[in-house]
Order: sequence, then C-alpha cells, then structure tokens
Amino acid sequence: MQEDVGCHLVRDLARSAQTDKWELTKWQGWRDGGDHGCGKYMLCQALSNNSVSDFIIVEYNERIGGRTTNTDFGKKKDGSPYSVELGANWIQGLGSPGGPHEYAAAWERASSKAGRMLVENIQDETTRTGLAMAGWKPTHDDMRRQAVEWWNWDWEAAMTPEESSLVFGAAGDNLTFNQFSDANNLVTDPRGFRYLAEAESQTFLKPGDAKLVLNTKVTNVAYSDSGVTVRNADGSCISAAYAICTFSLGVLQSGVVSFAPELPEWKRTAISKFRMGTYTKLFMQFNETFWPEDTQYFLYASPTRRGYYPVWQSLSGDGFLPGSHIIFATVVEDESYRVEQQTDEQTKSEMLEVLRQMFPNASVPEPLAFHYPRWTKTPWAYGSYSNWPIGTSLEMHQNLRANVHRLWFAGEATSAAYYGFLHGAWFEGMEAGTQIAALLKGQCARLYGGVQCGTRPHYRELLGTSPLQHYSVLNGWATSSFYSPGAEPGR
Repeated sequence: MQEDVGCHLVRDLARSAQTDKWELTKWQGWRDGGDHGCGKYMLCQALSNNSVSDFIIVEYNERIGGRTTNTDFGKKKDGSPYSVELGANWIQGLGSPGGPHEYAAAWERASSKAGRMLVENIQDETTRTGLAMAGWKPTHDDMRRQAVEWWNWDWEAAMTPEESSLVFGAAGDNLTFNQFSDANNLVTDPRGFRYLAEAESQTFLKPGDAKLVLNTKVTNVAYSDSGVTVRNADGSCISAAYAICTFSLGVLQSGVVSFAPELPEWKRTAISKFRMGTYTKLFMQFNETFWPEDTQYFLYASPTRRGYYPVWQSLSGDGFLPGSHIIFATVVEDESYRVEQQTDEQTKSEMLEVLRQMFPNASVPEPLAFHYPRWTKTPWAYGSYSNWPIGTSLEMHQNLRANVHRLWFAGEATSAAYYGFLHGAWFEGMEAGTQIAALLKGQCARLYGGVQCGTRPHYRELLGTSPLQHYSVLNGWATSSFYSPGAEPGR
C-alpha cells in the first residue's frame, strides 16, 4: 500500500502542476571518459531553460556525478589527503599524446580512408584491418610495437583494434580532437571533475531541493503512450509524463533494471550490439619519487603479454600534484577484468615487479597507499564507457538512442559523434531535454541550427550487406543456405 500511496501523491502533484509539464529524469551510471554524470544535469538545465521546472532527478548514489568520481588518496605532508579521479579525468578535445612516427603516419592514412568509407557508404572494417592496410603490422612477438599500439589505440578506446570499428572510431577521434582542440588536460582540481555537474545543477536546484532524490536504486520502469512509472528498491515509485533513462550501457545490458512491457526487439538488439569498455586506473603513493621527475609518461612493453600495466603516469611533477610521490598505471578490458578478480595485494605485487623492471637502478619500496576501482562490479555502472564495435551501423546506433513511447534515453553511449566522452553525455542530455520540452509545449525543437519535430525515429528492420542472390557458386557459396529436417544435404 505504501508504494501505491506514493504513486498517487506524485500523480496528484503532477495534475496540480499541469501534467503536460511534468517530467522525470533518471540517471544511473558513468565512465573514465564516458557519461560522467553530466548528461542528466545538462538535460535538466535544458528543461529549465525552456521553462519546464516540474522534474525529478533520481540518483543511485548519495552524490551527483556518476562515473565522474574522485576519492581521497594518500597523504600530504600535513596529513590531509590528496584527491584522485577514479573515473573521468581528462578534458578532451584537447588531443591524444603522440606516438612514434611509424604508427602516427599509418593512423593518418587509415583515418583518411575511414572518412572516404563513411562518405561513400563503403562497408566498414576493423581498426586492425585499417591499420594493416595503412602499413602498420606489428607481429605478436614485437612487444615494443604492441605497446606503442596500446598507447595510441587501446588506451583511448578501452578495447583492441580487432574489436573496434574503423569508420566510427576514426570519426569519433576526428570530431573530438579536431572539432574542439588538439590537446589533453588532466583534471587535478581537489573538488573533483564532478564539480562540473555540481556547479551546473546549482543553476536549477536549490540546497536540499526535493527535485533531487539521492540513494535510490531503480528496479523497474513501466512505460506507455501516456506516461512512465519508475519503481525503486525501497518500495517507492514515481509517475510522470516522460522519463529520460541515462543508465550506462553496462546497466542496460546487465538486466538489473526490468522494463514493463519488455523493451521491443529492435531496442534490445541495439543495447546488446554495442560494447561497454572497462578502463582501470591503479594508484600508488610512495615515500619518494624514484622515477625521473621531469617525465610524465612511462611506457612498459611486457615481454610476454600485451596490455600488461603498459602506461604509467606520474602525478608528482609540476602542474599536477607536485611532491606527492603518486604514480598510476592504466589497464583496460581483459586486464581490467583480471585485476578486478584479484586481491589488492596480488595486484600491488604485480605492479611493484613491473616498476622494478622499469627502474632497475632504483630501490622501489612498498607503497604508502594503493587503490583502484572495480568498474565491472560497480552496480550503477558495470563498466567505464561505450565503444562502437565492428559490424554495426549508424541506424543501429539510432535504435540505441531512440525513445520507446514516452521513455527516452540519453548518455554518452547514445551519442553517435562523441560516444565514450563526457561531452557526448553533455550534448545528448541537452538534446533530449530540449526535445521533450518542445513536446510538452506542442512545438518543434530547435537544435544545432535546425528544427526537429516529434519523437526520435527508429528502424525496425536493418538489412545486411549481401543480398540472397549473391549466395551462389560464383561467390563460393555452393550449397543452400536453408535446411529442412529430413532433407538430403544440399537439397
């Protein structure tokens, strides 16, 4: 009964405030380069800017910011802690650190080809294929080149070139690093990267505002043509005219939140089609800086394993956390999954062994502090940020971002141009909020210098690359594609 009473109270409030201007925003999730928690606040700012003020934000955590999250770590000389970012860390649109000329030249050729493929609608290929055709072909035992490739590709995509789309990987890279700027800035603000979301929220939320509901786990979302009802683990529920779901792709894929009715097949296929990468930073603080103080990055080429603690970054130098004696390593995907299964002691032991190989003339002591997140085990994220795999299309991605009746979707994963980046979530939140505000007013939305009317389109049927008539002897397909029980082979 308490659950039903809660729903009725919200419905009454919605009616008294005019139902056509009632909006629900739900967000759950974030990345080290992904949704970062800004999407839903930009969404609400867009609603507020369009004179829509009746909305609720539901947060899984006791804070805002999502995958933009920092933590106290180590100690300063006065005993107070440093702050390090576990999730989003870079202001990007700023540029990736360069690599050896050989790789950079190959990527320039591959990226140029990808642009032509996009314009001429040529079949996509893996980034591995694109790099190979451009002349970059590191052998499996050439661990130096493997490390260089990891530095240039995996470190950004959180997945290997074999798993990634060349066309959309190159497009995303070019749009971010050429459209905005060609540099990267590491955030060391002690308030944390999430202060960006906190500051934005202050433009439409008051201290203690009832519009912000913290520490609330969504378990079910019921939707229809007339509205949406969100049910929570604590027994409460919220009804609204519209809802915008900003769950991470990992949360959507996990099935921890149910939908009623079940999401349509085209939506479930799109959710399953895209990939959630995992990007893990592992922090260590020592009693001294035993590595070169004038060097920011160190690249380690394991003699036996690609992606084994390959990139180390010092925070102890000028412009970062000077004198902190903090260094951190980064691993992604399979190595992230592996270290998540280990104890801190096991992982710390592996990292110390690597450091002792990297700096054989230094005495590497035990760290004073050690910490890393386990993103795939974090129930409001289940990963770090999304990646665009091979074998999909812009239309399939549109199905990921398209609304289902009055249930809308936003976040870094729904950004075609900037997936995996905080600004992808930012723009998607702004767009969804603006579109819904227009729907509530019976108007068309003005976005990016154009006009968008109504809801987002989706595609019920997406065709493959080879028509049935091409499955013939001429193309090496000498047997029937169909099989009937009891029929002779080939009939």
